Amino acid sequence: MLTIKSFVFNLFGENTYVVSDSSGECIIIDPGCYSPAEQKALETYIAENSLRPARLINTHAHLDHILGNAFVANRWNLTPQLHPDDLELLRSAPLYGDMWGLRPELSPDPELFLHDGDRVTFGETVLDVLFVPGHCPGHIALYSATEQLIISGDVLFAGSIGRTDLPGGDLDVLMDSIHRKMMTLPDDTKVYSGHGPVTSIRQERMSNPFL
Repeated sequence: MLTIKSFVFNLFGENTYVVSDSSGECIIIDPGCYSPAEQKALETYIAENSLRPARLINTHAHLDHILGNAFVANRWNLTPQLHPDDLELLRSAPLYGDMWGLRPELSPDPELFLHDGDRVTFGETVLDVLFVPGHCPGHIALYSATEQLIISGDVLFAGSIGRTDLPGGDLDVLMDSIHRKMMTLPDDTKVYSGHGPVTSIRQERMSNPFL
């Protein structure tokens, strides 16, 4: 059984996830920790639960989801893993940081890219990689059929969907990703989004005004 710990980090209210299993291994997804206090909160949780970070995953490379990449890379000797179509966005972080008055430490480049149909493994866990572009060109989500959950990044939210007015966004592509890759999942699938509360496929199918 998976344990999912979420943190709300940075001025964008971004959800960072630490996903662990009984082996003690964990993966860190979308580390948005920017301030020393946020970095300490992530480090303390991992230390207090005797976890061993095995992977650093970015669902996508928008600034708010990668602000902590360098910290995680330096602290646990991990390089980010993401879809290759978001590499340019990852490398553009300093430019976008300037727009918001932020000075993020430059993220290291990936040594491993993730594609649709790949599997992310750690400990006793296997997560399926789904390619769900539209919010940005290289967006992925991580799905577990056995645990009935998906970590969706900024594709689908409680009552909303990812914005498409940022560079690389495309509403038609996003809606196609949602309908083909997410709305085909079982109703009981929990959705852990990049912002806001946990929801479910059933709840969004019934009440999301964009669907």
